[in-house]
Amino acid sequence: MLKKLHAIILIFAFLICGFNYAQEKPISKEEKLATKGDGNYDKYSFSPAIDIYKRVLDKGYVSSSLLKKLGDSYYFNANYQEAAQIYKKLVDEYPKEVSPEHYFRYSQTLKSLGDYEMSNSVMDKFIEVTSEDVRANRFKNERNYIEEIKKNSGRYKIKPFEYNTMFSEFAPSFYKEGLIFSSDRDTGNFARYRHTWNAKDFLDLYKVNADSVSFSKVIKFNENVNTRWHESTSVTTKDGETMYFTRNNIRDGKYVRDEKGVVRLKLFKAKLIDGEWDRVVELPFNSDNYSTAHPVLSPDEKTLYFASDMPGTRGESDIFKVEVKEFGEYGNPVNLGDVINTEARETFPFISKDSVLYFSSDGHPGLGGLDIFAVKLRKSNRNQHIQNIGRPVNSNMDDFTFIFNSDTKEGYFASNRERGSGADDIYRFIEEEPLKLECLQKITGTVRDKISNEVLVGATVKVIDIDNNEILTVITDNNGDYSLTLDCNQGNFVRAVVEGYIPFEEYIGKSDGKPKIIDFYLERDKVTAGYGDDLAKLLQLSTIYFDFDKYDIRSDSKIEVEKVIAAMEKYPSLKIKVNSHTDSRGKDSYNLWLSQKRAEATTAYMVSKGISADRLEEQGYGETKLINNCANGVRCKGKDHELNRRSEFIILK
Repeated sequence: MLKKLHAIILIFAFLICGFNYAQEKPISKEEKLATKGDGNYDKYSFSPAIDIYKRVLDKGYVSSSLLKKLGDSYYFNANYQEAAQIYKKLVDEYPKEVSPEHYFRYSQTLKSLGDYEMSNSVMDKFIEVTSEDVRANRFKNERNYIEEIKKNSGRYKIKPFEYNTMFSEFAPSFYKEGLIFSSDRDTGNFARYRHTWNAKDFLDLYKVNADSVSFSKVIKFNENVNTRWHESTSVTTKDGETMYFTRNNIRDGKYVRDEKGVVRLKLFKAKLIDGEWDRVVELPFNSDNYSTAHPVLSPDEKTLYFASDMPGTRGESDIFKVEVKEFGEYGNPVNLGDVINTEARETFPFISKDSVLYFSSDGHPGLGGLDIFAVKLRKSNRNQHIQNIGRPVNSNMDDFTFIFNSDTKEGYFASNRERGSGADDIYRFIEEEPLKLECLQKITGTVRDKISNEVLVGATVKVIDIDNNEILTVITDNNGDYSLTLDCNQGNFVRAVVEGYIPFEEYIGKSDGKPKIIDFYLERDKVTAGYGDDLAKLLQLSTIYFDFDKYDIRSDSKIEVEKVIAAMEKYPSLKIKVNSHTDSRGKDSYNLWLSQKRAEATTAYMVSKGISADRLEEQGYGETKLINNCANGVRCKGKDHELNRRSEFIILK
């Protein structure tokens, strides 16, 4: 019965069409009666408006305005069968006067009736006549939404709430070991207190299994909370001392209407004093001119989420959040943005312990009416992945006020689906398989010096989102390796940073979640060396060795010379001197000649690779600068002699 629910909970403003009559034209009885219906419609009194519009139609009077308002009256009472018939008549008889919003509502009613093919056809018309509408863009991008919903379906096992009645029960919220919920089962109201949206009684709050008094018994809240008007949708703090709830805008026991004659909804707070709820006060961001409703707290209870049509709302109702400060103060309400909110209805938020936002919407692609959707909350709302939680929780009717305990995997929701006990019913469910709200991708790699190829231990690898927020940081291990897990539903920059090196980053876009390897090769931001330093040592290069009695460059040494060449290309002002050496075996004069040939062979190779000869000098030192004790006459192993057959790269400038 979002028939009731929309009446009391979703009283949000929408465009009202009117008749324009020439003053000289006489007004018929039917037109006068239709005008009376318009007066009820404008005050959201849809039940009497329907009665009047039907009488006018039966008398043969029809207009596009009447059909729009009659169709909307059925739509907002969740009577989709009747709404579809009226919208079809509107489209068939007044095609040029159909607004985009009425195409959208017609499409929604058809979905609720299970006619998805015709619904998609009408939605195509909606796309044709509108532009830059979030709903239109989502439909174009998610035309296979039925298949996506099927993938998410079958994860819940549901059964009716044992305390349902022939009346309306909805808006469950966790309270102690039990629940608080809203119902019109025992309001004791006479007809004059019935709501004219749907001719149903007003709502009160009840509790069950919440304490020893109410265990296995439904107990009505006291008169400090319940009034003869509407109370619904509540949330309590973890300590059970504070409750936020929704109530009609009343003052001194009387309705307060806005300038259009509409009674808005407001958020209130109550405190538990000596076992009784008392000290009921309204929240400071309420207004007589717009509605605030359906409160829920973040896991740390520092943020209050709610639905509203306050200024800044994109659609008929949006979801907002507000900071809960100390001493009963609050921040400024903030709209959650157009990733979550559309031009239609987003309402009934709930946030689980693991920061998943569940909400109801008829703006995101669904099965019909209000469906329940889920999204993982994060600092940035950009690129959030909204998912329809699927059947059997969602149906082709209205499904709403979803709550979930992520520890026990149990929860509740309400629906006006067929074969229920009353107009709206609460259902209990168990989650048998979790919804995959996040697409996780593992990124691994190694950070190295670009020239020397040496691993960089202790390098910082950061993840930066597209709003330039740093969301994750890791440090490379003793092998220069790092590992990250990213959300593959959004793009991020992965950046490697090491002191003395130029940072480098790579963009990782949306993906299918397959693991990816990204190695970083960082360049030094400058050569921190002076005259006489060995560039090879600064770059952590392997030593340039030569074979015995030869001066041609070995293949393994060429790799290291290439790194020196890369450094000289990077720093055009760098000049070096190649110093080459031999071991002690052989005549001293021969060794001096051999070392000079080795130095010349090294510089010649560098020139062949594009380094200007005027940036290079070379000199052979023979066996005059041995680095160990393998001098003339000393018996040494071959590998010890090899250490002396080397070239060095000394910085001149």
